[in-house]
Formats: sequence, C-alpha cells, structure tokens
Amino acid sequence: MHLPRAADLIAAAHVVRVPLRTRFRRVTEREVLLLHGPAGWGEFAPFVEYDDHEATRWLAAAVEGAWGVSGPGRSGGPSALRDVVPVNATVPAVPAAEVPGVLARFDGCTTAKVKVAERGQSLADDLARVAAVRDVLGARGRVRVDANGGWSVDDAVRALGALAAYDLEYAEQPCAGLDGLRAVRTALARAGVDVLVAADESVRTAADPVRLAVSGAADVVVVKVAPLGGVTAALEVARTLGTDHGIPVVVSSALDTSVGIAAGVALAAALPDLPFACGLGTVALLADDVAAQPLVPRGGVVDVAEAAALVPDAGRLVALAAPGDRRDWWLDRLSRCAALLERLGAPADVPARSGGAG
Repeated sequence: MHLPRAADLIAAAHVVRVPLRTRFRRVTEREVLLLHGPAGWGEFAPFVEYDDHEATRWLAAAVEGAWGVSGPGRSGGPSALRDVVPVNATVPAVPAAEVPGVLARFDGCTTAKVKVAERGQSLADDLARVAAVRDVLGARGRVRVDANGGWSVDDAVRALGALAAYDLEYAEQPCAGLDGLRAVRTALARAGVDVLVAADESVRTAADPVRLAVSGAADVVVVKVAPLGGVTAALEVARTLGTDHGIPVVVSSALDTSVGIAAGVALAAALPDLPFACGLGTVALLADDVAAQPLVPRGGVVDVAEAAALVPDAGRLVALAAPGDRRDWWLDRLSRCAALLERLGAPADVPARSGGAG
C-alpha cells in the first residue's frame, strides 16, 4: 500500500496513555498512537508484546483512517445501511460481586460478553461471574463468554458443559487454533451441549475466512478492523464469510479509544446482516478517552452518525499525553512498522493476534 512519508507520519502522531477502570488483559493503562491526516483520524495501537511484522496490519488500518477512506460520510467510503449499531457489554474477569457495577456502565445493553479462562482463576470463578451476569440481565438477556484461547480442548468441553446452564449465546475462541475449535465444536455436539463456537484470534489473514469456512471449526466469526488491516479489508472478510459461506460475523474492538471504535462502527454499519450485538462498547472500560463525548453505549446502541463525525478533543490529547520516553518508544515503533509495510506493499498475510476486548 502507498504510505505517507515517515516524517509525515511522525508529524501526525499523538501518543496517549489512557487509564482503565478495571485491570484488563493484565494492564491498567492503554497506550495508543493516533494519526491525524487529511481524511481524519486513525488509531495505531497494537499491544506492546506484538512484533513489528504483526503490527503492520494495525498501521495499515490507522493510515486508512487518517489518509484514506474508512467510514460512512467520507467520500468513497462504505455506505451505512443502518443508523445505529447494537453493542454488547464487556465484563472483565472480575469477582462476581463486581459484575453489577461493571454492567451499569453499559447503558441499555442487553447482551454481555464475559471473560473466562483467566490465568490464575478457576472454573468456579467463571461460573460465579457468568451467574452474576445472568442474574443482572435476566432470562431475556444474551450472555456470551470469551476464553481468548485459554483452555485446552478437554478443559473447554468441560467448562462449556457447565456454563451452558446459563443459556450461552456462544463461546468465543474457547481454545487456540482451528483444529482445537473444530474438536471442541464436535465434542459439544456429541455431548448434546447446545453452545455455538465463535472464532476470533483464528481469523487474522486474508486466507483465514475460506480456511475457517471449509474446516467446520466455528458457527460465528468475530472480525476486528485493526488486526485485519482496516475497514476495507475487514469488510471484504465479513462479506466472504457471510455471502459465500453463510457464516454470521460479529464486529468487535481491541480495547480501542473512541477513534478506533468509530472505525469499527463504520464496518458494522456497512454490513448487510448484523445478527449479533457488536463488541464496540468497550470505551466504557476506560476511565478517560480522547474524545470530549466518548463513543459509549446509549440505550444499548452506538450512533453511526456520531461515530462518523468523531474527532479527538485537543485538550484531552494534551491531558492524556504519554510520558516522553513512551512517546519516543511509539514513534520508533511507528517508523519501523512503516518501513516494513512499505517494503511489503500491503499488510503481510501472517498470523496476528486479537486485541481480545470487545
């Protein structure tokens, strides 16, 4: 892909550090590099443990947002097919007693995704947390769980057999890899456990949708803008899965600020079918945000026009600016990834991990 000059990328960069309300993915602060270009804003925020090769996709998504087209309301961008996008609440691996307080931050959401298989916790912790979510949402609410690939096949089958008592909508990435997902899906069916299996981390390259569709590994697929290289690439993945293979998709986020969420909303708004609430309410997990009016759920939805018009607030960018050494770290990473992406010509078709948030 054509990239702006490295000097232009650096001049357009704003590095911020945003505190979280609750520890999530073993972090309490989220560092993000925002790019301000002629087309708007883009978010470059691959997690710090990701290598440069993997991070090129995230940079491609950010450049698309800042220099290209990435949302309804921008010339040449995908057309919005709906005015609002329904979103789910996200419940970190908190004690069951904290669940009501977490859900209260997601105004009007009747679907909740619950983190399970947290390192250092037990199945009993997961059961208590999911039970608390079900108690708050009631019988008509929808509850899904996300293990982020943290279980073995045997542990996943055992855990989901127990968690199924809470009427799960689906289980996201119960274990790693397509072979593991297929084994879990098959074992659940044989055991008569009625839980759909969703793939998240297993879909991160252009070849993955077809591979997933023919493997019989998942009933649902989670797509995220940044790890797939932008709205355009993610939209193509979603269309391939839905139109060609009849597999429904859920649009989710990677613990983004409102800038990243806006890109996700653009993707969700452009999909012809949106059967599930999307994981695009996660700004509610942040204790602050770069926008004066953060993109958080209101009445269980995020407004598409509000997302398309979103711009960071200059005062918030200053207040949340990362320390100098961290800014230098991110600018160096930006330069390395830009050079790599320029050599590749497009985001590399290599495995990439999920943000594991929405």
